[in-house]
Amino acid sequence: MIAGSAPRSRSAHLVDDVLFLPNGSRVFALDAETSSALDALLGSGDEEAIEQRLRELGVDVPPLIDDTPVSSPPLHALSLAVAQKCNLGCTYCYAQQGEFGGAAKNMPLDVALDAVALLFRDVAPGERVNLSFLGGEPLINRGVIRAATERAVELAGERGATATFSITTNGTLLTEQDGAFFEQHGFAVTLSIDGLGAAHDALRPFKGGNGSFGRIVENAASLLRMQRRMQVSARVTVTPHNLDLRETLGGLLGLGFHSVGFSPMLASPTGNAEMDEDALSAMLEQMIACGEEFERRVLAGERYAFTNVVNALREIHKGTHRPYPCGAGAGYLGVSADGELAACHRFVGDEAGAMGSVADVDRGKQNAWLAERHVHRQEPCSSCWARYLCGGGCHHEVLARGRTACDYVRGWLHYCIGAYARVLDARPDWFGAA
Repeated sequence: MIAGSAPRSRSAHLVDDVLFLPNGSRVFALDAETSSALDALLGSGDEEAIEQRLRELGVDVPPLIDDTPVSSPPLHALSLAVAQKCNLGCTYCYAQQGEFGGAAKNMPLDVALDAVALLFRDVAPGERVNLSFLGGEPLINRGVIRAATERAVELAGERGATATFSITTNGTLLTEQDGAFFEQHGFAVTLSIDGLGAAHDALRPFKGGNGSFGRIVENAASLLRMQRRMQVSARVTVTPHNLDLRETLGGLLGLGFHSVGFSPMLASPTGNAEMDEDALSAMLEQMIACGEEFERRVLAGERYAFTNVVNALREIHKGTHRPYPCGAGAGYLGVSADGELAACHRFVGDEAGAMGSVADVDRGKQNAWLAERHVHRQEPCSSCWARYLCGGGCHHEVLARGRTACDYVRGWLHYCIGAYARVLDARPDWFGAA
């Protein structure tokens, strides 16, 4: 799969008899003869001839993304590091066990309320904003979470806007009362779980060394039962030590999680548990196996909430094309416990992503960041067919470690384009329901 996904042209990519065009992320079914001829042309590396053939096929359009970076975008999402401390000892943690390289601290209530005020400062009636709570372990500071949520609800009502909420937690401190609050406000709740039983415990123990999986499953049970407005999902950080993704996916969905997703560990402060080339290749095989199970379930009319493939198929169907990998540094910013703004939650405490404070966004730093991180400024992105789906890769991971996962990302997107064509052919109704 990795070999078949290697870049041969910046203008086009083939997955069997399916043509993918980066410009607009458009997908076309080809007959075998046209596909074979285009495959040979892609192998020639003659970009001018490739573009001429696309014009002959009538699928060329003017470039939909230019070199102009986003400038001073409106704010629509904030993540609050309400507790820069944690009760677990995950040695790979980007937040350095919750403390981001500094002293353990909680976010004061006034900082949280100032952040909420900033989020709503320029919101217009009918607009939608998101307030997210992270750590460390955010439930160490649940009083601030509740107060900030209630203030956001008030401001949303006053402005005629919609406020949505999310939280990422290790699950060890969850209570039934937390679940009732999250259900009341329709939270998207993400639990960090790195496998089943011993696999998770080896990676995410308490600081004293004891495993945390049993506690998490016990605490999550009441939330999984009550989720209606609330959605309770699991996120698995993948390291070289927990690569049995197919078993993990089935097991966590069996517990009742709304969805399950995987993310490779590409950059940790210590280098511990980072994915190398061999581990990423093994992960890709497992991801594709999970995707193939998803296809089987969908074709059988079942729901199988494998987040990575569901999101990829939705994005391809919408024709998503973008010059950035996410909203970090643009419409989405992170807030430290001290009220400093960062490009995202992963840049809290990191001067490389500093963006001002809750008093005001530093537009100079923000616009310089957005100019520098535009995918057209990144290499080898400019010659890659996946550039507008990938957006150049996670800013934090790229700045910390470089582009170590390009082959993995392309291999996964290559599979997803083929899966998209198969699902669209067999179950076009799925895209309306999804």
